[in-house]
Amino acid sequence: MFAGIQGETLMVRVGKEAHDEAMAKPHARIMNFSGRPMRGYVYVDPPGIATEAQLREWVELSLAFVDTLPAK
Repeated sequence: MFAGIQGETLMVRVGKEAHDEAMAKPHARIMNFSGRPMRGYVYVDPPGIATEAQLREWVELSLAFVDTLPAK
């Protein structure tokens, strides 16, 4: 997974190394999709993606991580 939308909330994969940095950003919270916390993934609530610049920042953070993964 790279990114997705659940209702109005953005889900992004940032990787374990960038997890704490991502969680420090406004409107970010730990992803708890399956009932347990998922380190390396975050939810971003709507105020955190209200502008194109905010959304771009999250997409670029996720893309930076996903680009490090081996091809499937």
